[in-house]
Amino acid sequence: MLSLGPVAFAAPWLLLALPALPVLWWLLRVTPPAPRRIAFPALRLLRHLPVAEETPARTPWWLLLLRILAAALLILGLAQPVLGPGAGAGGEGPLLLVIDDGWAAAPDWPARMAAAGGALDRAGREGRRAALLATAPGETAEPPRVLGPMPAEDLRTRLAALRPKPWAPDHAAALAALQAWRAANPGGIASLLVGDGVEHGAEAAGPLQRALAEAGPLTLARAETQPLRLLPPPVAEADRLRLKLQQLPLPVATEAAVLARTGDGRALARAAIAMPAGATEGEAALELPLEIRNQVVRLELENEAGAGGVVLLDERFRRRPVGLLPGVEDSADAPLIGDLFYLDRALGPFTELRRGPLDRLLARPLAVLALADRPVADRAERDQLTRWVEAGGTLLRFAGPRVAEHADSLLPVPLRAERQLGGSLSWEQPQHLAPFPETSPFAGLPIPAEVTVERQVLAEPSPRLSERTWARLTDGTPLVTAEARGAGRIVLFHVTANAEWSNLPLSGLFVQMLRRIVALSAGIAGAEGEAPLAPLETLDGFGRLGPAAPAAAAVPAAQIEATLPSPRHPPGWYGTPGQDAASLAYRRALNLGGSLPALRAAPPPPPGTALLAIGGVPAERDLGPWLLAAALLLLAADLLIGLRLRGLLRPGLAALLLLALAQPAVAQGRAEMADPALATRLAYVATGDAPLDETQRMGLLGLSDFINRRSAAALADPAAVVPGSDDLSLFPLLYWVVTAEAPQPDGQTVAALNAFMRNGGIILFDTRDEGSGEGFAPGARAALRRVTRDLAIPPLAPIGEDHVLKRSFYLLPELPGRFAGGQVWVARDQDRANDSVSPVILGGHDWASAWAIDARGQNPFAAIPGGTRQRTLAYRFGMNLVMYALTGNYKGDQVHVPAILERLGN
Repeated sequence: MLSLGPVAFAAPWLLLALPALPVLWWLLRVTPPAPRRIAFPALRLLRHLPVAEETPARTPWWLLLLRILAAALLILGLAQPVLGPGAGAGGEGPLLLVIDDGWAAAPDWPARMAAAGGALDRAGREGRRAALLATAPGETAEPPRVLGPMPAEDLRTRLAALRPKPWAPDHAAALAALQAWRAANPGGIASLLVGDGVEHGAEAAGPLQRALAEAGPLTLARAETQPLRLLPPPVAEADRLRLKLQQLPLPVATEAAVLARTGDGRALARAAIAMPAGATEGEAALELPLEIRNQVVRLELENEAGAGGVVLLDERFRRRPVGLLPGVEDSADAPLIGDLFYLDRALGPFTELRRGPLDRLLARPLAVLALADRPVADRAERDQLTRWVEAGGTLLRFAGPRVAEHADSLLPVPLRAERQLGGSLSWEQPQHLAPFPETSPFAGLPIPAEVTVERQVLAEPSPRLSERTWARLTDGTPLVTAEARGAGRIVLFHVTANAEWSNLPLSGLFVQMLRRIVALSAGIAGAEGEAPLAPLETLDGFGRLGPAAPAAAAVPAAQIEATLPSPRHPPGWYGTPGQDAASLAYRRALNLGGSLPALRAAPPPPPGTALLAIGGVPAERDLGPWLLAAALLLLAADLLIGLRLRGLLRPGLAALLLLALAQPAVAQGRAEMADPALATRLAYVATGDAPLDETQRMGLLGLSDFINRRSAAALADPAAVVPGSDDLSLFPLLYWVVTAEAPQPDGQTVAALNAFMRNGGIILFDTRDEGSGEGFAPGARAALRRVTRDLAIPPLAPIGEDHVLKRSFYLLPELPGRFAGGQVWVARDQDRANDSVSPVILGGHDWASAWAIDARGQNPFAAIPGGTRQRTLAYRFGMNLVMYALTGNYKGDQVHVPAILERLGN
């Protein structure tokens, strides 16, 4: 391979023909020999007659130049020139690609894959074999290993399937795999290390680099300007979430933005964190009203994909509203003796305390209502509290003289009488607390030896008293009892909320018990200690939630904050599986930034290492086809000129010939639009990129064929349309691949698209960037915002499990395309326009490539990573999509069939 600056030639030996061009010039100048002269006097009279046609003695210089230029273009085209060839590694041996595919590689993953792909292309042109070593453990917990050596083309599919992992690389295991591979494959190698620039835990990045440098020439590809950031869990304070951000130091000041999102993906707030030059940490405060703050379940760095920029927020980061009602208002806050004095100080740091009459407290959402020795005597008040508890509220009550004298029905157990422990009139001594039962929400809490109870209200013995008891005294009498009522519960402390009957309110145990009860109000079942929490949903390397990874295992509840993310314990949601509200709410978050050490830069590379900056480098482009096409055009022009010089071609005939040559392309471009009203057909937006438009056409053609063979629909061949120029009302579905170069639509285009959606049409936007290991579509998200800026698109939300699009023909758990994972967005259910049919569907799964069929009926694009099964699901999603576009929400209306039939029967 020959490299000449920005251009390289894969077959440079063909360039040896260029010096022969002067010989070709000389040959083209050769003219036929002069004719022999024979005297013929009879023809002397014709000497002065004008000659109608003359033949030049020599070929015109401009025609010679045209032919020489065509020959030069042929030679250059056959030499396979490449513009902007990918940087490769030196040496003559096999190429070893070493790629850090941990969490730190996700933000600029497309650029990393572009650098690796360019080196692989160059190795293929040079005829070198290649091998691949990914340094992070796999999703099934297998250690790193070297794949290869093998032909570069065979390794390309392995590289395409590679994706970042949501855990750190294991450089020590990668070094061991390299040493074992070198022992089995001796000889020199050339290595390209696509590193993430971070020292992960054990200092093994340096030994790995030195081992690669000792094996042969080493090139280190790294990002020079892309900031590497890690978002740890925030600190929950009384009125805010205090955000922290870690970053490898940069010589310039930067700024990061953190978005607070709800469970359905809506952004509720944005906080900016300034990072001065050379700083490694930054902070900011996220202040939100309590009702809005409790809806936040996810924090993420704006425009930075990756598990390191995502934090999941469980109940530990929420402030639950708690209402306080004392027995006597006048002395409720009296220091040391008031009914609410200790409750206020114990609950204040982690809840929002509210005071006021009962009607005002229950008028707003309330998690816990605490009654301090306050009986419920009024029937209207009792009915109101009963409805609130049965709807899901937690009623926390404290005993005292008033409750003992006026017991009511809103108690977990019947009460008997007061009991005096200790004092001059009692033979009994104050009692200590017994260990909490394993079934109690207080299980695992340490019990201070100094906590004693001197007075309590006894519970009436009953068969169910034992199962309703959460805490006991050492003599077995209940201290805390509870009972479920409807969706809520009632909890009773058999002592007062102040220090009059016990010193429990003076201890830290009192605060911990109240925290557990407040957590129960959110539906958490209170399992602590070694109770296993199963993985429910886990994050992938790009920070997207999905089904739990294959090797994911349960984590003990008490250890989840200290668990280091790995294939066995990937970051995500852990809890108890189930479909009821309590099971779904009982989940804990394992975050990547919660247990990782502080960010440290990787050591400098060994001396002699070549450095390659990644990011912002355009992909290489094969110039051969363009040069050959230009040569053929010049030869065609030479043919026409030669015919014209010989008088065999007249100007009008030449123009007709040129028009005929151009006509097939024009006809082919518009043939798809012939009579679109005579048949139902799908449409795609022409982007002007010929290969991409051909992929869209093949994709919709393959989908149409699939639908025609499996349903009563009869779809014609798909059509390419230009919104604003073509009539969109003839098509039920418009497929639009958004590229990074897509321009912002003009006013006419926007009006046409808005009318299309308003009248029932559906647009499927595909950014082709979900799970793309090759970085097919960098910049597509920014282009999507530019394209849709002026469109009348309703608010979107992630598609629900019961959405019509998942059951209009097939029952589908997921909607993959060429790529799996990621989120599909549709209009929210509360937006009832167009009879609840979403006018926009948004995803990045590259569905057209999964549906595409070529002229031989084959699928030209691989489905990553699920193969045939994933392609089948992609076709089924296409079927559901078309049925949804043709029939709307008829499947959603099936739930009303029983009521309609009953009404008709009546």
